[in-house]
Amino acid sequence: MKKKPLDRLNKLIIFGLLTVFAIVSLLPLYWVFSTSLQLSSYQSQDMDRPVSYVDSNPPKMYPMGIPLYFKHWGEAREAAKAGDAEEEAYHRDMMDHIVSNSFGSFKTLFKKHDVGKWFFNSIYIAVVVTIGILLIDSMAGYVLAKKRFPGRNLIFWIIISTMMIPGQVTLVPLFIMVGNLGLMDTHWALILPDLSMVFGVFLMRQFMYSIPDELLEAARMDGASEWRTFWTVVLPLARPGLAALGIFTFMNVWNSFLWPIIVLNTAELYTLPVGLKTLQDANLASFKLLMSGAAVAAIPMIIVFILFQRYFVKGLTLGGVKE
Repeated sequence: MKKKPLDRLNKLIIFGLLTVFAIVSLLPLYWVFSTSLQLSSYQSQDMDRPVSYVDSNPPKMYPMGIPLYFKHWGEAREAAKAGDAEEEAYHRDMMDHIVSNSFGSFKTLFKKHDVGKWFFNSIYIAVVVTIGILLIDSMAGYVLAKKRFPGRNLIFWIIISTMMIPGQVTLVPLFIMVGNLGLMDTHWALILPDLSMVFGVFLMRQFMYSIPDELLEAARMDGASEWRTFWTVVLPLARPGLAALGIFTFMNVWNSFLWPIIVLNTAELYTLPVGLKTLQDANLASFKLLMSGAAVAAIPMIIVFILFQRYFVKGLTLGGVKE
């Protein structure tokens, strides 16, 4: 059966709108990486003074180092063919300057500041919290979805109702609790309060409904304990849901700013968002340097999403099973 022209037109319109939306959504990310690689100082033989393309008006939509590098590369080849060693050396030096200037802000971040340490702290905290949430929330979701006991639905709705409480309301009680436990200015102050998430319990509970009860009964009939059933049957089947929750959790913890800046006072313990904020407050960072820091902060999230996007989409579509 041939498709109607109207159906094709509708698909083209939807595809066009989605393409425009994707471009608009990716534009800020592109601007961050483009600015981080932009030339902050360039002066050729025909210029009276050096120019900066970072804050140029109108702004450059791509790193100017790319066309200028190939320009000098071509002129260096021409000079080499003509036997002009001095001219060739000049263009080679300009090529080295362009590369050094384009990536210089990244070198400054890791050499003159503790960005490497902040990056490791963020990775460490995000990974530990993500693993903890995946384990705890999956167990809670499994119990609330597959176990029958009095008050199960009531407990679930009480847990869900806490999502209506703004996070800012709990800051003061949580701050007092962390202080009484002696965890101030430690990474445990960031890890322990985040080891479970209400949204994670909800997502895993909904996803657990898609797992057939027959598989669980078969495992029990084969002599599997409750823990072995959960570990060898439930978790492998729940991988798409776990991947979706893992991405949400990693991104949430990685971008966390308010709570870390409240409980951390030592610069060596800072996470990356807090560390970059201190650079800005101290007026030690140029606009290009801040964009380089933002680019470094965005790279792990991009990698995580690319690696797990297949499970992410599948987890969201399968997680909406009704009771």
